[in-house]
Amino acid sequence: MDRSSRNRLNERHLDLFPGTTLFDKIARTVCRAGCLPRKELYESWEVARRVRRRFSGKRVLDLACGHGLLAQIMILLDDSIPEVVAVDSTMPKSAARLARTMQESWPRLEKRVRFIETDLIEIDTDQSDLLVSVHGCGILSDRIIDMAMSANAPVALLPCCHNLKNSETGNLEGWLEPTLAVDVVRAAKLRAVGYNVITQLIPGDITDKNRLLIATPGKVQD
Repeated sequence: MDRSSRNRLNERHLDLFPGTTLFDKIARTVCRAGCLPRKELYESWEVARRVRRRFSGKRVLDLACGHGLLAQIMILLDDSIPEVVAVDSTMPKSAARLARTMQESWPRLEKRVRFIETDLIEIDTDQSDLLVSVHGCGILSDRIIDMAMSANAPVALLPCCHNLKNSETGNLEGWLEPTLAVDVVRAAKLRAVGYNVITQLIPGDITDKNRLLIATPGKVQD
């Protein structure tokens, strides 16, 4: 099975996920919704389960959320999360369909996941939040990092579509592939203000934009 496929999962694909695991149940629910590319399912799952190992009990802000699947998986993996807010400047019309289908399988999602269509600048954050994003395109990843730093909040993101004109490369292109240089500078920026930075990779057969950056403030402000 091509996990990087951008084709939408639908009911014809239900037999691909016959297991009893949480992932299989989520995948079957996504198939019934019939609106999500296969790639997004795997990206959201791989990021959510890695982030879940390091954080619990925080309000989660899923920024540049697309269909908001990452937000919903975070709740399913960690029932101590009080609320997830899924934010995008332009929400896909099918996001509501996916949310309804997920709520049919897990009714508790209805009151604990909020969708907000607005610019990221309108979102208030504080140090009790966890900011997450799967493929915040271009400088959106930089904006999310800045939001986290301003609030002294933890952040986890999978950058993509690097904008080499507007994102810093640190003049490292002589040694590093340019998009990697951008992400190295992002990690260094967080470390420079006291964040503990962890770098991981999700499987490359899902996406070649697979660098996961996780950063936690080294000291919680009073």
